[in-house]
Amino acid sequence: MRLTVREFYERSLEADFTAVVDDHGRHGARDLLRRATDLAEAMTPDGTPGGTLLLQADNSWRTVAATLAVGLTGGVLALVNRHATAAEFATAMQDIRPDVVIAEPSAITEWGGGPALPGGAVTAEALDGWTVRAGRGPRDVSRWSGGTLIGLTSGSTGRPKGVVQSENALRYACSSTIESNGLRDGDAVAAVVPLSSTAAYCFGVCLALMLGGPLVLTGRWDREEALARMADHDVRWTMCVPTMALQMGSAAAGSKVLGGVRSITVGGGPMDRGALARAERSLGTKILRVFGMSECLGHTSPRPDDPEEIRLDRDGRPFPGTELRAVAADGTVLGPGTTGRAQVRGPSLFLGYARDGKVEPPALTPDGFFPTGDLLLTGEDGTVTVMGREKDVIIRGGLNLDITEIERAVAGHPAVARVCVTPVPDPLLGERAAVLVVVEDDSAELGLDDITAHLARAGLSKAKWPEFAFTVAELPQTTVGKLDRSGARRLAHDLHAGLPAHREEHRQGDV
Repeated sequence: MRLTVREFYERSLEADFTAVVDDHGRHGARDLLRRATDLAEAMTPDGTPGGTLLLQADNSWRTVAATLAVGLTGGVLALVNRHATAAEFATAMQDIRPDVVIAEPSAITEWGGGPALPGGAVTAEALDGWTVRAGRGPRDVSRWSGGTLIGLTSGSTGRPKGVVQSENALRYACSSTIESNGLRDGDAVAAVVPLSSTAAYCFGVCLALMLGGPLVLTGRWDREEALARMADHDVRWTMCVPTMALQMGSAAAGSKVLGGVRSITVGGGPMDRGALARAERSLGTKILRVFGMSECLGHTSPRPDDPEEIRLDRDGRPFPGTELRAVAADGTVLGPGTTGRAQVRGPSLFLGYARDGKVEPPALTPDGFFPTGDLLLTGEDGTVTVMGREKDVIIRGGLNLDITEIERAVAGHPAVARVCVTPVPDPLLGERAAVLVVVEDDSAELGLDDITAHLARAGLSKAKWPEFAFTVAELPQTTVGKLDRSGARRLAHDLHAGLPAHREEHRQGDV
């Protein structure tokens, strides 16, 4: 982040300005740089510059200060969410092998009381009470092959993956977003998605640093607070998942409270044109449906002046310099109007995954394209539409849930004979997870509480627990006796549709 931080520093020399607005108030650029300098000293107890920092990223000034500190020391920043389990944190430590870990003290305790760091660790305090554990061993950021950011993503495997991105990739994605949305230097942008997300960090922290305007943050998701804060601080743009856009639209109640916002970029889950159109009319802004992933950040977008059909019913056009294509199973490139497997290449393509403290290059096609795992339809006008996923995943409010991982965990229950996890539709989150179970004792039923209690004991993250459970006599099968997932999806859909309409709880019992 050296270039981006240097530009921010030079801008602050000309005049101080509000760089962050969060739950704690306003924070000036010069104050953040002072805090970043203090943090840099704590990160480098022996004066060793650089290093890889694993940061508990929260939606506050701390994440921005840590970014500045990494840029000042020429280091690499890795992000972890406060809600990561001890097992997920251990995996991140193994893959990233950081030189420094920074988190609030309670997180350090929950994650194991003090991770092992190269050469032993020096413990200090910074960022108003957070713990800094800095290793004394030699540091070498060249192991990241030019990477500057490592963001953890579950992808579709269930195992956290460290996606390694270069500063050039981040800056390209941000510059393309700034241009397509018509943003200007000094504009305020908001970040309502957790900054531990690669995309949220890129299009929140990085984009705000490049614009030199306020980054407006909310510490936890609260739709009313998000609306008020964006309106009060003249926010011009934000990015969120569909669920958040719909919730804000509902809370706005037709007030057009975000009339000053040029546009809201929405991605990361199933989207319905009609629901998004109602939300943007209520909010008084324009919603832009986009397609991107941690491995190739935000690589398509429409523009605010595009017609609704393109903004809300498709996924925009590739950024200049980015190529997106659909191919058949044999690799043949398909023309417009035919759905195929999505592949992408361009300036925001990642360097690889973090494995054992270094970059594991991605599996690309011979001509340098990355298979995204999505099904894609291209249009004659250059627009693209994502038609779904190749693999079995549930996308709940922007979070990818690996069906196989959940099924294996549920199958460990002693009363379960067979299990199938499948999505059921939800007007707010797009999809929710339902589980169909066949029990060993066909006279018994297995309730959702029984299943989630088992999953808690098994250590499966709560974010991955199913929200509906149905005990069935048998799972649908194909003619050769294999699980018929299409039939299971239809069965779960019918059972879910039969639940009492007035019940709005997210977690339902069996029927």
